[in-house]
Amino acid sequence: MSEEKLYAVKDDEGKYLDMDPAPWWDGQVGTAVRSIDVALTWAKNHGGHVVALIEEPEKVVISKTNALRQGWLVARYGRYNPDAVSDILARYKDEAWDMIEAYVNGYTVAKEKKYRVLAPKSWWQSEDKPKYMHRTFGISAYRGAGEDSVFTQKQLDLYELNGAPFTKEEVTDDAD
Repeated sequence: MSEEKLYAVKDDEGKYLDMDPAPWWDGQVGTAVRSIDVALTWAKNHGGHVVALIEEPEKVVISKTNALRQGWLVARYGRYNPDAVSDILARYKDEAWDMIEAYVNGYTVAKEKKYRVLAPKSWWQSEDKPKYMHRTFGISAYRGAGEDSVFTQKQLDLYELNGAPFTKEEVTDDAD
């Protein structure tokens, strides 16, 4: 994020001053300048007030657990309260800086990785027809990879599908 600022002139109705080709007010576009002196002159000559345009900070990616903690912090302290920073430092020592950055700049929740598990080759009917583990009525091996063949890491641990003789493949979610 750069420290260089841009300025625009805005009226009381929320419209911006557009100086191209002649001065007029527009709700969609406006002219931004680097010099506050130019912006102040335009505001004086055409009405309105000067606003500084800032870059939105990049949001931090945090876990679901930390997202719940963030919700609790905002509910307790509101936004941008210095007491919240002290509370974060006291409670969440290991993740303190990520939590503070998420509190100040906002955050997105990390998506949980998902996997498909290939059954051992000895279970396959032929070399070119792999079987995947499914969660239909318990854990079973079937040909094809449907929606019920996708597991989270927690499920892999629960069903003991990590490691030999199983092979896991990470599933990419192309829908998002």
